[in-house]
Amino acid sequence: MPTLRLAACLALAAFVLPASAQQPVSVKGDAAAGELKVYTCTGCHGIPGYKNIYPHYHVPKIVGQNYDYIVAALTEYQKGERSHPTMRAQAESFTAQDIADIAAYLSTHKVGDHK
Repeated sequence: MPTLRLAACLALAAFVLPASAQQPVSVKGDAAAGELKVYTCTGCHGIPGYKNIYPHYHVPKIVGQNYDYIVAALTEYQKGERSHPTMRAQAESFTAQDIADIAAYLSTHKVGDHK
């Protein structure tokens, strides 16, 4: 099932990416736009106590994380500087604007916030 979900995300990204790649990147991102884009993150990062199958470790909570850290981490996954196959596949589908928007949304909320 996770492979199917990943394939669906990548197919969607291939369809959406050409249109969104032409948009200029804002300085800090748009939290409202990020709320719509962060849905793929909650599948792993939004489950209390979730452990990743490969490599096996506890999946960190990202809500409330520092904006610059989120941007740096996603950019490093995108460039292959961090090695996690699922995160790399996700990050490769994001534009710089997507990363900024996701970071803006996640950094402006606290753990336990529900929208």
